[in-house]
Amino acid sequence: MITVMVLASGSRGNAYVVSDGATPLLLEAGIPLRQLRPKAGFKISALVGCLLSHEHLDHAKAAANVMRAGVDLWCSSGSAEALGLGGHRLHIARAKEPFTLGTWTILPFDTVHDAVEPLGFLLTSGSERLLYATDTAYIRYRFPGCTVMMLECNYDLQTLKANVESGLVPREVKRRVLRSHMSIDTLCGFLRANDLSRLREVWLLHLSDDSGDAEGFRRRVAEITGRIVRVA
Repeated sequence: MITVMVLASGSRGNAYVVSDGATPLLLEAGIPLRQLRPKAGFKISALVGCLLSHEHLDHAKAAANVMRAGVDLWCSSGSAEALGLGGHRLHIARAKEPFTLGTWTILPFDTVHDAVEPLGFLLTSGSERLLYATDTAYIRYRFPGCTVMMLECNYDLQTLKANVESGLVPREVKRRVLRSHMSIDTLCGFLRANDLSRLREVWLLHLSDDSGDAEGFRRRVAEITGRIVRVA
């Protein structure tokens, strides 16, 4: 059974450890290595690999150090170039080209963000399937048979508009958020369009401090899915 450990989630840093019981993987490296080690509770070198969605530092701050610690890292060529990454620990992931990592089969797919070549990942191990997509305005594809979903749920549109009117959020920030992050309404539409028959658990990622509502978002997604919903 897939397990999820949240090390950090949000604009100040993102990092998660997922495992199928045999192959532990790090998703994102957005907090310093000195924080990753104690939060993970085990040696970073015990990880079989790291998947990086894009080059923004709240996701990739420790990417080079993770590789120096002995962990192979997969990201797009655009992300690698933007971060200046290289070496034998770096592997290039390409959208819609699956690869195997330990007991996982991983399918990268393109996402919609203001980054060079951002990716989401579908991870399959036996009958288990984990969908991971964050920092994306929407998801272009459908993914049947997922047992766990880890999805961005960044903001509520009406709350964001109110925050702009009150001066709490600058208008240029609003424009960027609308282009590059997923709202609760968009997420709910995505869930309704997908086969949820095997879904067991949903994780809501990367909530906005100003325009998010953790309990309200959790309740709405639970009503749609009828499954366990957790907020990272």
